[in-house]
Amino acid sequence: MTAEIVFKYFPNLSEQQKVHYQQLEELYKDWNQKINVVSRKDIDELYLRHVLHSLGIAKVQKFNSGSAVLDVGTGGGFPGIPLAIMFPEVNFTLVDSIGKKIKVVEEVVQGLDLKNVTAINSRVEEVKADFDFIVSRAVAVMPTFTHWVKGKIKKESNHERRNGILYLKGGDLTEELKDYKTVQIFDLPNFFEEDFFETKKVVYLPLKFKG
Repeated sequence: MTAEIVFKYFPNLSEQQKVHYQQLEELYKDWNQKINVVSRKDIDELYLRHVLHSLGIAKVQKFNSGSAVLDVGTGGGFPGIPLAIMFPEVNFTLVDSIGKKIKVVEEVVQGLDLKNVTAINSRVEEVKADFDFIVSRAVAVMPTFTHWVKGKIKKESNHERRNGILYLKGGDLTEELKDYKTVQIFDLPNFFEEDFFETKKVVYLPLKFKG
């Protein structure tokens, strides 16, 4: 599968964005041989399982120019790097506690010459900044995650949607989210037709949440 799957769902990309998405496969294949951050099966389906999945967040939320987004537990750079390509006027901070993963992120960011990404090897609790939105791909159950990011979401919103968490999750979330009265769930099959997305969701939790 190629970057064409991204172009299918995001037809208004600039030529620069298209080039960046096309470059991802070669960069990840190269770095994954040196530092294994993506499974072999997943690297063969990079655009479906990682790039397009990450961009599910872009189908739910358009980030305004000048806003700040934190990607927690970014691993090899997902969802942060695909989103940073999609929103070049937005500042992305990608955090992971595992050094070798951040090394790959830094190399991919450098390979693409992305100016709007900062990669930090740290636990998120140690990041001293606040953000319009916090994004992640299922690194922990929501109560744990909200505890980690407490105090890191800006109070003032510059989007129509209130600042908060945008979380890529799968499966039945009823139990995990039962205490969050303001949560919204967006099913990715509403945006993408591939079977891979059948149980995948974007979970939006606005700033004023219990937890």
